[in-house]
Amino acid sequence: MCGIVGFVGRRNAAPVLLEGLRRLEYRGYDSAGLALLDGGAFTLVRRKGRVAALEDAARGKAGKVGIGHTRWATHGAPSERNAHPHIYGKFAVVHNGIIENYRALKKECEESGETFASDTDSEVIAHLLAKYDEGDFLDSVRHAVAGLRGSYALAILCEGRPDELIAARKGSPLIVGERDGEWYVASDIPALAGKGMKLCPLSDGEIAVLKRGGAAFFDIEGKRIEKEWAEYDTETSAPQLCGYPHFMRKEIDEIPASIAQTAAEFLKKPANQSLCEVLCHTEYVQIVACGTAYHSGLAAKCAIEALARIPAEACIASEYRYRDPVVSKSTLVVAVSQSGETADTLAAARLAKERGAYLIAVANVPHSSLTALADHVIPTAAGTEIGVAATKSYNAQLIALYLLALSLRAAKSGARDVSSSGLASQCERDGEDARLLETLRALPALCGEAIAASRKTKEWARRFCSAKSIYFIGRGCDHAAAVEGSLKLKEISYLPSEGYPAGELKHGTLALIGRDTPVVAVMTDRALAEKTMNSVHEAISRGADAYLVTSLSEYAERKEFAASILVPACERLFSPAVSVIPLQLLAYETALACGNDPDKPRNLAKSVTVE
Repeated sequence: MCGIVGFVGRRNAAPVLLEGLRRLEYRGYDSAGLALLDGGAFTLVRRKGRVAALEDAARGKAGKVGIGHTRWATHGAPSERNAHPHIYGKFAVVHNGIIENYRALKKECEESGETFASDTDSEVIAHLLAKYDEGDFLDSVRHAVAGLRGSYALAILCEGRPDELIAARKGSPLIVGERDGEWYVASDIPALAGKGMKLCPLSDGEIAVLKRGGAAFFDIEGKRIEKEWAEYDTETSAPQLCGYPHFMRKEIDEIPASIAQTAAEFLKKPANQSLCEVLCHTEYVQIVACGTAYHSGLAAKCAIEALARIPAEACIASEYRYRDPVVSKSTLVVAVSQSGETADTLAAARLAKERGAYLIAVANVPHSSLTALADHVIPTAAGTEIGVAATKSYNAQLIALYLLALSLRAAKSGARDVSSSGLASQCERDGEDARLLETLRALPALCGEAIAASRKTKEWARRFCSAKSIYFIGRGCDHAAAVEGSLKLKEISYLPSEGYPAGELKHGTLALIGRDTPVVAVMTDRALAEKTMNSVHEAISRGADAYLVTSLSEYAERKEFAASILVPACERLFSPAVSVIPLQLLAYETALACGNDPDKPRNLAKSVTVE
């Protein structure tokens, strides 16, 4: 998987494809390639590494139809031979997803004398296209994809058809675009930049035939279908660093604005009577997500249970559907995904809906598979996030989920309106609600103060570089911040790291603590502070240096800590949005101290569209 771009138009395709691939670089990848049709034969250019290397090789190549790809390895090592596009016979194909039955299909092809030029699962698609080729391009694609088990987003060229491109989708995102009579296909909206672009997302099982004369859409049986187009002015230029050394650092500074905008989007929505009814009758909340989004769910679980007094559970989406979850009509399922295309989260969300749950999507991308599936959408207005390690999108997810927790509280108190005016009316009746809402409105400013207070992380980073491993601990809501801080550190510094509930150290993990294993404690809940300190002392007594992120000034001066950062105090249930910021900056500074690129961590991709 990673990024797909295709083009059919009046211009040379190569510059268009390369620009689209550059816009998808933030997703993470290990190789890149493109195929062009100029007349009857393919021009194929592939390179291991960055799009810049591909650009040099593709300069001057002709062809007004083409496909391009940035690859994140799932089958076969990163290499030029495994890069997309793959060509066999008359067909060139780029593929996102995983073909689960590729071994059986490949064996059939090899037994009939065919040879393979790569180690990928994707190449078998080109062989199937050739197998079913009887002169009808669309029929070849229909029959080929019918034999695939797994997920795919495909863009395909056929020799002898220099003005035609076919795209197909099942379980992996693909969007068709049109502007000024030229046609595009891409795996993500940022690749389709420019004002006046019309977009049409493909649904599962659909095929698009793009020609210079127009576009046509078909189902897997070959029946023509009608699609709706939406005009969407995408960014006319790629996000810029604006003087920052890395996007991750810039995006941390954008956290206050992301939180403020997300809250404003939530609160300005008009009342939704059906949503109010659902919230009133909700008896159980399940939050399904992966990675960073799952950690936002851990924080939301604390807030929902405390504020609305409803049982809540944060579920790892990749495990959710394999455990036969209990879902009733009074279950509210909240699926959280930055991209809205996370494969495991989508699968969990589909299962929940099949079992009768009302589905709310929290996503940062408006036109996504998850938002299309959901009964209600809470958008996170974080803007484009280039850094692979999520920062501002995580904080935006938190504010969206906290506002949902307040809405559940209001609904359970009898409110029939959970819009901005409805929440305000509820707050007028309940002073505690008023305090909570004002605390949420103050979070952007508090996050700004936390950024300013986190300068010491550069000093911490120099010490952490030589650590054997690092442990992050916290209790209650602080545990949610601790596990996210640990994930950030391991993602971009490549240092082993784990996040634990503070009380769990003594149940096994303490065996790993020593002089070369720093411990970072997160402490914002005064009621739990001394309990956390017990775990800190256990680590110190085993030789570990202890570091502290806290909003409690009396603990920031404690001599047993090697160093501490004092962040502004806020409502304990919302504290992860503030206390996580020093941990994000610690990960960033440690990555730099280790000589790593924090924007493009090895082996990782921004949008994980495979299981």
